[in-house]
Amino acid sequence: MSDLSPRFDGAAASKPAKTDYPPPFSIRLTQEERARLDVLRGNKSLSAYIREQLFGDDAAPRKRTGNSPVQDTKALGRILGALGQSRLSSNLNQLAKAVNTGSLPVTPETETDLADACRDIAAIRADLLRALGKSPGDGP
Repeated sequence: MSDLSPRFDGAAASKPAKTDYPPPFSIRLTQEERARLDVLRGNKSLSAYIREQLFGDDAAPRKRTGNSPVQDTKALGRILGALGQSRLSSNLNQLAKAVNTGSLPVTPETETDLADACRDIAAIRADLLRALGKSPGDGP
């Protein structure tokens, strides 16, 4: 008589048990159909939009409402634009190098430039926190 039970090695036996979810559903769409779905879904995930269309108010809520914590996409766009236009990382690197070599003269102009850079960084931080739905006073 043959043994029809599955065989497991030691590595497989030590894996944590999976939650029993049904297998994912797959559907093929034309490029035009997919583009239309992408427009119709707006900011929702594609799966959330499809479940909503299929089941309406009876659609079961998911554990996560989305994979993005962004609350304000315009603020995030401003931040990304400001970072793209700035030479912040290059300038900070040059300052650090000058400090390490002892060649950074401490003048009123240098102090003003550093204070301006600190204010700019604080403004970027505040915009990032707002974009993430937090108050600029939150956190360290």
